[in-house]
Amino acid sequence: MIYPSIDKILNIVDSKYALVYIVANRSKEMLKTNYYQLPEKKYKSSKPIGRALEEVYENLIHIEHKNHE
Repeated sequence: MIYPSIDKILNIVDSKYALVYIVANRSKEMLKTNYYQLPEKKYKSSKPIGRALEEVYENLIHIEHKNHE
């Protein structure tokens, strides 16, 4: 089972597509820079994708909503 639940994260990010984009970019950044926003022991996941999801859930990644006009 995935932690955190995708349903809970979709209350923060309004689109599954946006979530995939954000998490993919953050996980690549983690691999490249080896920078984590939480102490590594606090993550439940050992993989960057899961850790990026956890950061979104913990509101450590802020999403800007742009109006398309």
